[in-house]
Amino acid sequence: MAQTKEQNHLEQRIDGLESQLAFQEDTIEALNKQVEKQAKEIDLLRRHLELVATKVAPIVERSGIEPFDANNERPPHY
Repeated sequence: MAQTKEQNHLEQRIDGLESQLAFQEDTIEALNKQVEKQAKEIDLLRRHLELVATKVAPIVERSGIEPFDANNERPPHY
């Protein structure tokens, strides 16, 4: 049986859609890997920040200096 122009057109559209789907799947996989990498980095940075905070807290307490509060501070030019 000879394929009609419409059948050829539909097959071309299906091939194009399959190609787009494959590209999108690859893109999603790459993005998922990047998100996973960033999540691990965020966790590592969070642990480092907690470590720094635990080391700085006693120093701040001993210094007697009150923590900076941007809402109550006036800029130096006032």
